[in-house]
Amino acid sequence: MFMTDLHQARAPQAKKPAKPLTGMLVVALEQAVAAPYCSSRLADAGARVIKIERPEGDFARGYDRHVHGESTYFVWINRGKESVALDLKQSEDLAVLERMIAGADVFLQNLAPGAAARLGLGSAKLRERHPRLITCDISGYGEHGTQQEMKAYDLLVQAESGLISISGAPGEWGRIGVSLCDITAGMNALIGIQQALLQRSFTGVGSGVHVSLFDSAAELMTVPYLQAHYGGRAPERVGLKHPSITPYGVFTCADGRELVISVQNEREWAEFCRQVLKRPDLLKDPRCVDNATRCANRAFVDGLVSEVFADLTSGEVIDRLTVAQTAYGKVNSVHDLIEHPQLRTRTMPVGPGVARLPALPWQVEWEDVDYPPVPRIDEHGAALRAEFAATSTPIF
Repeated sequence: MFMTDLHQARAPQAKKPAKPLTGMLVVALEQAVAAPYCSSRLADAGARVIKIERPEGDFARGYDRHVHGESTYFVWINRGKESVALDLKQSEDLAVLERMIAGADVFLQNLAPGAAARLGLGSAKLRERHPRLITCDISGYGEHGTQQEMKAYDLLVQAESGLISISGAPGEWGRIGVSLCDITAGMNALIGIQQALLQRSFTGVGSGVHVSLFDSAAELMTVPYLQAHYGGRAPERVGLKHPSITPYGVFTCADGRELVISVQNEREWAEFCRQVLKRPDLLKDPRCVDNATRCANRAFVDGLVSEVFADLTSGEVIDRLTVAQTAYGKVNSVHDLIEHPQLRTRTMPVGPGVARLPALPWQVEWEDVDYPPVPRIDEHGAALRAEFAATSTPIF
């Protein structure tokens, strides 16, 4: 062994830094996806998250039983939390929650419209009582407009916001394959809470964060919105094609394998013509002079690409794409993802077994090697009721 290797082998490992939200208390009156997604990421960052459930539990627990008897959704976004089941129609249980909020840094809720306020847990009133508290309300349609009282779930908002109208192929409508509006709302809530915590570090005062599924979906729709509002035409559903860039889409090789390619600029187009299509003459073709012209002549351009790919195996096409430095991807299945060489995963105890989940998409120094388990319904109820027991000190 070389001396440098010996030195490295004996060098003590650097101490993992403390998580950035260590010491923070988050009380989450939550269910389903959006709020649990947000609070799970706060827990990943070191916050103590107390999950308030109904006596029958978060209804996402019952979506399926695929992961060692547990729900896939619940396993995904509830790790590392403490669970207490409270019946908030009962004054004693409501008082327990109020005492938790009095000591919390963040109160997060995504109940039905108006439900928190009817319980006396409206965010503005809570911050009057507790000036350092950060409140986050996640709703379907926000606190403005004519639809604020409507219930909203992910697929409904996909449809209402126009996301479905620009997604998929022509023909029958299709749902986006994951709970995109819920996930995006949870991400936006996370961003808002983190900004509010940073602001409080300067001002000493908490603030209110309001996030809706509809606003989250509408923000995703900014480019189609601008195209329709100012360009006069909304993007059409073009399947695995890009509505604004050509060639950018799926093409089938001689062996039946489908590849998605992307040509983003004129330099890439030139190399694509020379190395992949073997047609340098296209660089002078008036139908291909720039991206806007290629989009106007999409049938011609995509037809040329289809003809070349149809005569080559996927391996031969990939070789040419690699030489040209053209970006490409395979049309994979979920099972392909499970075996994908780029997939990072973490293990997590679930029920009687261990599950493997995709790792967090951000890598940080304080990241855990494995995920903690999800709580059972009311698993921490007795301990939490004792910790937040009534005292002679008023709640507010």
